[in-house]
Formats: sequence, structure tokens, C-alpha cells
Amino acid sequence: MANLVIASNSKGMSKLDGSVKNKVYDFFEKLNADDTSPKLHIEPMKKAVDPRVRTGRVDLYWRAILFRVDDKSGGTTYIYMGTWPHDDAIKLAERATLRVNPINGTLEGLIGEPPEVAADDSPPPTVATTEPEVSYLAGFGYSYADLAEGLGIDPALAERAMVAPDESALLEVAANGLEWEGSALLDLATGISIDTIRDKHGFTETPVDTTRDDDQQIIEALDRPASKMQFAFIEDDEELRRVIEGGDFAAWRTFLHPEQRKYVESDYGGAFRLSGGAGTGKTVVAIHRARRLARDNPGARIILTTFNATLAQGLKADLVALDPAVRVADKPGDVGVYVGGIDALGRAVLERARDVVAEAGERVLGSGATEFSARRTSGDTVWREVAQGVDSGLDPKLATPAFLESEYVAVVLANRITTLEQYAKVARPGRGVRLSRPARIAVWKLVEAFRRQSQMDETLSFPEVLALAAEALRIKTERGGTFLSDHVLVDEAQDLHAAHWALLRALVSEGANDLFIAEDSHQRIYGSPVILSRFGIKIVGRSRRLTLNYRTTAQNLHFAVSVLAGAEYTDLEQGEETTGEYRSARNGPAPELIPCVDIAEELDVVAAKVKQWLADDAVEPESIAVLTRSQDERDRIVRGLGERGVTARALDKSAPTPGQPLVLTMHRAKGMEFSRVVLAGADDKHVPSPATLRSVPEEERSEAMLRERSLLYVASSRARDALVVTWSGKKSELLGE
Repeated sequence: MANLVIASNSKGMSKLDGSVKNKVYDFFEKLNADDTSPKLHIEPMKKAVDPRVRTGRVDLYWRAILFRVDDKSGGTTYIYMGTWPHDDAIKLAERATLRVNPINGTLEGLIGEPPEVAADDSPPPTVATTEPEVSYLAGFGYSYADLAEGLGIDPALAERAMVAPDESALLEVAANGLEWEGSALLDLATGISIDTIRDKHGFTETPVDTTRDDDQQIIEALDRPASKMQFAFIEDDEELRRVIEGGDFAAWRTFLHPEQRKYVESDYGGAFRLSGGAGTGKTVVAIHRARRLARDNPGARIILTTFNATLAQGLKADLVALDPAVRVADKPGDVGVYVGGIDALGRAVLERARDVVAEAGERVLGSGATEFSARRTSGDTVWREVAQGVDSGLDPKLATPAFLESEYVAVVLANRITTLEQYAKVARPGRGVRLSRPARIAVWKLVEAFRRQSQMDETLSFPEVLALAAEALRIKTERGGTFLSDHVLVDEAQDLHAAHWALLRALVSEGANDLFIAEDSHQRIYGSPVILSRFGIKIVGRSRRLTLNYRTTAQNLHFAVSVLAGAEYTDLEQGEETTGEYRSARNGPAPELIPCVDIAEELDVVAAKVKQWLADDAVEPESIAVLTRSQDERDRIVRGLGERGVTARALDKSAPTPGQPLVLTMHRAKGMEFSRVVLAGADDKHVPSPATLRSVPEEERSEAMLRERSLLYVASSRARDALVVTWSGKKSELLGE
């Protein structure tokens, strides 16, 4: 039985229609069963540059190009490079090469372009043909020798990179290199050291064992991290069919950047934090890591959770798409991977711990705690009624649902406070508003009223459910019970509050690979910052950052990052967060910023732009999104578009409907991506939200403004290709100059 490896740059595959892809799959099945079958017509090339190259008959018109590698210990391996029409395949195969890079040990498969494309060898228009006084990379202090001899980049590509006058031109050069070469050039664009780039890509000082024959060296090189950016072993027929039917051989399901793969495969002595900007692949790493842990230990109990149910549904779908054979657990604590939103996780934990819920309630909520059978509620309505109905003496600026809820979660529930005496003494680090003793007494009156009202209504707020679940788990482990999980992985962790972290810590014992945390402090649009060490989660020395954006073009990324300019962000240990090394792997059009006289003109502009995109047959309607700051604005946009002949759907909690552009709030767009995006209503009346800022005390206004910036950053970074920003009247101050 032959081994099959597929190259990510199989350029002859994505253009094939479904019937041909099915024939390619049949060809692979026969190849896997018996590569000596004469029906396959796997033939060497008389004029080939590389003696390993073969072509195989897919049908009378189509031929596959492969390299045959014979390893004495592992048998025959075929490396598939793509499928082309017969005559093109023969010409391409004759000059195709497979080699191990002598400098960095990476396997390189060079197939070139189809003859009609290869004939046009003119340089990209944005790349300088003569070297400027100081080129872009030379400005960082790099030389041709750094690229060609230090990293092993192809000499011709290195020459073109060294004369690129700016970052955009360098991106054009990077797009024409092998996967690892493009990645290394993007790293160079940030000015980091050659040694750092070598480390990130897994290059070694002794890249290949030259005592082995050429075929053995190739098999060895296949296992190098940078090689896995281009080549992937296909383990079974089901995986093969998924890759072929997907039509994208560079899909995240199969190919990872060496840096991403390192965080998937590494073991850590405790909790680990992976941060990174929007589109850098943190979620991809978390999903691959969950699968890896499940494969390493089929009996492991793994929890993969995130901020809400919508995002969790996406995680589960992607996990199953990555590996349909992965065991998905129905409940936390079962063998397999349980995937769910963190609030649902808290409820499920309480369901398993019903026998100690009453005791947990006594510890967390005080005497007369509500039973688990109570209904769950957001708590906002109760806080509003309490603030209006109880004469507490608290400053009216603080007697708001927003402040009281955050104080209750971050201080009262986080510290399991049940009495005024405890509350009067507890430290409140990270809280923007300082409270005198009289103010604390006033707050406690409202807390007691809130708890009494909840008891009468037989309700529990969502944070109370989480706090009870965490305490129930503590009680069980105190009495010798086992922890509910072996590994916990958390995505979108920047938006979790204190009760969430208390639950996560209680789910798994402190130890190897206990908690894997994926987050981006720049995308925190809910709640207040937390410090993980206060919850017994220690990540000092075990924290890394991804910087390469795979989703957004360089132009759109620059705009999104500019929204954050001038603001100071901190991570989950209060360390400074920076966007200095963020970069994109793709070029594209500059974002369009369109001022409008009034709302009617803005609606005309948005409708015209959506119609223009819909006229492009290559653009799927559901890949077009209009994002707004509020639900009222969302609904107004939907009506306005309808009046102008554009049928669009307002998206709330439901899944997108194929065939229609979408209109949704910036909050709802979290975790999603679209080909083309309009940010509508980016004026000073909507962004930042005046209503949101009015609801917070003056001392917390700066924190609220950070969340508003983060929200606009999240919205801006949803666009893969085109981004349009519109406003009527005065534009938002967050858009900058």
C-alpha cells in the first residue's frame, strides 16, 4: 500500500469541477490499493529534470502530476502536486522538481505555472525593477545574504524582495514564493531577527542528514515544521475525500503554520495562554489542540468552551469537520471532547452536582440559597428594580444595573462574600471606582435586596449559576472526588468575567496541559479586565503571541489596528499588549471611507455598494455583511436597503441564510468573517455608543471607551477582502484622521 502526500499549492486542483474531482478521488483510491496497476498509467518522463516525477491517468483528458519517493524503511510515497489537461501536465512535469532546501531542511516541490501562464514572466507592477536608494527590507538592516544564505530563500526571490520599495510590494513578492518563503518574508517585514524567524519556522543548524540517500532525506524533510505548510500526509480515504471535495488544499484543516503547529503539539507544565490579533488563527490552534489531546489519550475528558453558544456551535462544527472520527461528549465529564458555551457549561456542571448544590449555595449566596431548580435570568431587570426601589443612599451614578452587576460578579461572587463584614474588608483590585465604607454599606444593601428578590422570584442570574457550579466542584474535590476534566481549552477568553474563571479553575486540577487559553485583549468587548493569578491560574512564563493575520488584507488590517492607536491595553496578567508585530499575508484594495450628508444619502451609498458586489458572480451574497452599532440601526438598514431594491436579512441569534446579504450588529459579528463588509453609521451619534457611556460611572469611562474601540476593531477585522466605512454628519472620533 502506497503512502499519499498532498501539496497545499496544488494549483491544478481548485479549478476542477466536481466530476473531475471525483475522478481524482477514484484515482487516489486505486493508487492507494495498488500503485502498480497498469490502469493508472503512472509513467516516468523521458525529458524530466527530476527523475522522481510521474504522471498518472485520471481520465483520457486529465493527468495527475506526482513525485515517487522510495524509502527503504517506509515503502513508496507519492507526493501529489495537482491535475492538469494532458498536454499541460506533460510539459509541467518535465520541469517539476522536488528537493530538500540545503540551508533549512524544508522540502520544496516546484511545479511552476501552466504553460500559458508561465509565458508571461513580466514582474508584478507594484515591484520595483531597479533598487531604490534604501529598499523596504534594507531599511530594517537586512541584506541579500540574510535572505538567501541565512534563511534559504530562493536567490531570485530574495533579489526581488530586496528591491521591493514598500510593504505592499513586498507582499506581492511573498505571494509568489513557496508557503514558507512567503511566511518568512512577512516576518522580515516586521523587522525581527533572522534567528527568530528560523526558530519560528523550525529551521535547524544541521537541516539534513547527508549520509542518507536522496529519497530518505526527502521523507525526513517531510516531517519538518515548514514542510508541513506545503505537504500533508493523508491518513485515510475519508480525509482524502474531504480535502478533495473542499477544493482548498491550503485549508486550515490540513495545513498549519509551523508556529501554530508548535502550540498544537507542545506539552506545557501548567496553564498556557496564546494571544494574537484578529484572524491570526488562535481558534484554529485550539481546535487542532483539542483533537490532538483526544488522539493522544482516547480516554481523556476534554472541555472546549468559549464565550457564548453561537461561537460554541462554530467550534463544534469545525472540530467535526477537522476530524469526523473525534469523539464528541454529550456532557462535561464524559470521555471525549465536550463543546459548549461557558454559561451552558455551568448549567451542565450543576446538573451533575445536584447533591451538593444547596451546600454550595450556602457558601456562595448565604443562608436560604436558591435551589438548582430555579429559573436562570440575566439579572439586569432585577438590578434595575432594586436600584429604583431601595433607598440605599448610594450615589445615583453608581446605582445602575451596569455598575452593580459588575461589582457583584467581580468582587462579591469572585470572593464568595455572604456578609457585610466580608464585603467591607475585601480588596477590590481593578475596580475603577473607589468605595468608602458608607458606600460599601449602601452597595451591600442593594446586594441583599437583589438576593432576596431573586429568592422570591426563584431565579438565579447567569453569574450566580457559574459561581454555584464552581463551588460545587470545589466541594466534591475537597471530599476526595475527581476533577471533572483532564484538559480545558478556552477560546475568546478575553471576554470572560470572574465567575467564568472560577469555574474553569475548578474544572481541572493544576498540572500538565490543564488549561489552554486563547485570547486577544484588543478584542475585549464585554466586562472588565481580570488577573488570572487571582483565580489560581498561573501563566507567567507560559504565554505566547501569534502575529500573522490569515483573514484580513494588509490594507484592512492597517485600518483596524489604527482604531486602537493611542489606547493602552493590558493582558490577563496586566502586561502591556501591543500590535507592533501584526501583519497580514494578503494584499488588497484600500478601505473606502465615505462621508454622507444625511442618513438617506448613506443608505443610498450602502445599497449601491451592496448591489455592486452582488453583480460579481464570484461573490456569494451571504459573504456580504453590513455591520451596525445597535439593533435599531440594524433594522433601519434592512428597511432602507429593501426600499432601494436590496433584499437583506437581519441576523440575530440564528445562522446565516444562504443567498442573502446580512445585516447584523458589531457584537453579533464577533467570531465571524465575511468577504466584503460595510461598517455603517460610523458617526459620532452611534460610535461610541452614547447610551453605553452614560450607563457607566465617570471613573470607568476610560475602560468603557476601550471596549468601544475594541468593538470597532472587531468589526473592521471581519472583512477578508473589501472594507467600506460610511457615516452621515460628523464621523466618529474613533476613526482617527
